[in-house]
Amino acid sequence: MARIFITGSADGLGQLAAKALVDEGHEVVLHARNEKRGREALEKVPGAVDVLTADLGNLEETKDLASKANALGPFDAVIHNAAVYDLPGEQIFAVNTLAPYVLTCLMQKPKRLVYLSSQMHEGGHPKLESFKSNLSRITYSDSKLHVLMLCKAVARKWPDVYANAVNPGWVPTKMGGPGAPDDLQKGFETQVWLAASDDPGAMVSGRYFFHKKETRYKHEADDLELQERFLKLCGEMSDVYFP
Repeated sequence: MARIFITGSADGLGQLAAKALVDEGHEVVLHARNEKRGREALEKVPGAVDVLTADLGNLEETKDLASKANALGPFDAVIHNAAVYDLPGEQIFAVNTLAPYVLTCLMQKPKRLVYLSSQMHEGGHPKLESFKSNLSRITYSDSKLHVLMLCKAVARKWPDVYANAVNPGWVPTKMGGPGAPDDLQKGFETQVWLAASDDPGAMVSGRYFFHKKETRYKHEADDLELQERFLKLCGEMSDVYFP
């Protein structure tokens, strides 16, 4: 049995992953944006052991979330699932880029980290020059490239942790919309597998997966100089530095 924390697990893929992990017998802690959604999350995933609340668009609440999670003791795996899509660049950056960085830095180091990216990262650009001057330029695609860069940097710096990224596909969730063409079941299976499976294929690091198979990605994410600048800027903007 593993202890697993999943951000953004009040609905969508995060909730489906939580249900699957509970069904496998794991101890799952949920995360929701506020108390009301937290109560609803626990009702929808009845086997979950707890829910932590924080608005990841708010830096101080994100830092507090790390403290609340640490108070529960170390997790075996953390799935960074929370994301926003059709919002201004400032909010996309706060939730999709900065929050997973801050939580990665401040939470006790788990054995496994799973980061939700997207095929749309291939159309994204680092735009590091915009971090301090014009966050309105940051798009969802940019943020999902940032997530992959973060994953790659963590895998390189923490060899004792399995850190991987996932493209869940374009699936029919609230974010994806009812007409999304990809398989909803396959949309959450890979992160469940990476978080808890003893399959040798899941016990790797620094990889990018689609439906449990490694797949192509934008190789800009492998640029060490870009990774280092990204970490430095996130540190300066959050006052949380990569350990």
